[in-house]
Formats: sequence, structure tokens, C-alpha cells
Amino acid sequence: MKRSEPLIALSREHHGALSLALRARRVAHGGESASVKSVADLVRQKFETELKPHFDQEENWLLPVLARAGEKFLVQRTLAEHAELTDLADRLASPRPRVLLAFADALSRHVRFEERELFPAIERLPNHAGKVAEKIF
Repeated sequence: MKRSEPLIALSREHHGALSLALRARRVAHGGESASVKSVADLVRQKFETELKPHFDQEENWLLPVLARAGEKFLVQRTLAEHAELTDLADRLASPRPRVLLAFADALSRHVRFEERELFPAIERLPNHAGKVAEKIF
């Protein structure tokens, strides 16, 4: 799906998130402890350097626009999913296959939610591009 200009960068970041989720899922299913630890460490590093900043942009700029438009459910769901992913990433400090798998599944679901519901809701708002772009850029 073609994204509006202000959302392109955030949407592109989703590809990396889905790749990370796929890798985590494969390793979790394999269950080999050294691999689980290695990928859990990678997930925690990517969470801090890529996912958390992505969440911050959404929470600081996109969600307030949606809240003002009355999209309370989308805002609450996004915040709840961000909190869940943060908790799972923190729990990976003690790597376990089931936690790695839970993170992978939650991240995949979250990216799909944003691409299919959150971003289209922003794009349907009148004058969304200007409101979002002035905040993000």
C-alpha cells in the first residue's frame, strides 16, 4: 500500500521489525539456548535503538493527532501494544524460547495493526499530512 509522505519513514521501519520477528520466531522454535540468547540480545539491542524510538515518534506525534480526532480505541490499543512489547523485551534479559516467541508474535501483530488500521486512520483525517509532518520532521 502506498503511504502518505509523512508516514513513509515509519512504514519502512516496519520491514526491519518484521524481519526481526521472523528471525526471533525461527530461533525460538529451534530452542537452541546459545541461539536463543544471541537473538534475545539482538532483539533487546534493536528494541532500544530502533523500536523504542519508533514507538516514541508514534506516541509523541501520531497518537495525539488521533486522540484529538476521537480515535480513542486506536490510541489505547497502540499504547497497550507498545507496553506489551516493552515488557517482553525487558523479559528477554533472561532469554527463554517462549518469551522470544511471544515477542515475535506480538511484534508481527503490532506491525500489521499499524499498517492495516493505525496508519490508514491517520491518512483518512482531513489535513493529516501537515499535522503529522510538522511534528515528525
